[in-house]
Amino acid sequence: MSLLLGCIADDFTGATDLAGTLVRAGMRTVQMIDVPAPGTVLDDVDAIVIALKSRTIPPAEAIEKSLAALEWLRANGCQQYFFKYCSTFDSTDEGNIGPVGEALLAALDSDFTIACPAFPRNNRTICKGYLFAGDVLLNESGMQDHPLTPMRDPNLVRVLDRQTQGAVGLVDYDTVRRGAIETRAAFDTLRADGKSFAIVDALDEDDLMKIGEACADMKLITGGSGIAIGLPENFRRGGLLEAGITADSLPKIDGYAAVLSGSCSRATNAQVALMAETCPSFQIDPLALAKGDDVASAAIDWATPKLADGPVLIYATAEPDAVRQIQAQLGVDEAGALVENAMATIARGLVDAGVWRLIVAGGETSGAVVGALNVPGLRIGPEIDPGVPWTASLGDPELLLALKSGNFGTPDFFTKALGMLP
Repeated sequence: MSLLLGCIADDFTGATDLAGTLVRAGMRTVQMIDVPAPGTVLDDVDAIVIALKSRTIPPAEAIEKSLAALEWLRANGCQQYFFKYCSTFDSTDEGNIGPVGEALLAALDSDFTIACPAFPRNNRTICKGYLFAGDVLLNESGMQDHPLTPMRDPNLVRVLDRQTQGAVGLVDYDTVRRGAIETRAAFDTLRADGKSFAIVDALDEDDLMKIGEACADMKLITGGSGIAIGLPENFRRGGLLEAGITADSLPKIDGYAAVLSGSCSRATNAQVALMAETCPSFQIDPLALAKGDDVASAAIDWATPKLADGPVLIYATAEPDAVRQIQAQLGVDEAGALVENAMATIARGLVDAGVWRLIVAGGETSGAVVGALNVPGLRIGPEIDPGVPWTASLGDPELLLALKSGNFGTPDFFTKALGMLP
């Protein structure tokens, strides 16, 4: 196995998003669930993405997990490294983006990197250091109500500066538009001025290609999956990556289909509402879970006789006010853990019932599901919506999985995804 790009993602759906971006750019990519076991061999792979569950854990734990992933990637000969986080820069003033980034820099004996969560295909852009979601600033997009990482400051220079020991600078869009050479020169100037990170503006994919080229010699890159679109071409220019490879092929897997949704984002709320109009649906009540009701078994018993007639939808999705009321009664962590554990149990039951084509909405929910199903890794296939591909699980049984970040996808995402399957 000869790996070109080694990636560390701070959640499961974010890892899938990044892996899909690399596949579209022609890199054969596998996503591993946590750090691979010693001796793991992956054939015909150009890039590997290690998916961690480190976005919302204490910073010290996130650093420990990320450094373990880096150690495995270095041992397998990766030539460049990428730390991936969400295009909405999900974090708190304590981390984990800044602390993990600094730890990875130190481990690689480097002193400078970029931070660019821009993902224009999903309407995430950066201008003058401010992160936009569509036409509004991040703190007006609904992210200000995120239950775990509310984002109330759209200025990424300020946000990252509060999380890091080193100084944070800005490379604005005027510089990026002038091209890779000027962008690289701006990096050099910031490094000479003692900056450790540069927030980099990007308004479209052409900007991302220029930034990617400017990062060709950088040991570590940090950002959302969008910034990765410019990296494969660097390896092609260096004669290390073959052109014209079909990177998104997946096996044909038959079986029943189901949708599990634990996300409470605006996007997922709309997707669940639309799917429920045409599909049998079952809602998970966190308060019933807290009382000890066996909601998971009830959901499995409800779904099993319906599977032969078409896909089913099982969801814990709710509007922000309802989520806040539940969290007030149970606590944020307890409410999240109850739903994740229930969804994990339901996923196992559905797979035992013959569901081998499964869509999961929500990063934390996706992590819980793949863990419960003992999925060691995923081979990345064709894209459904920007940032969300179909994947095939490694191991037995072989499953088709679509793992969706809560904020991603059009309102008809679930039906669109199912319609892609033979």
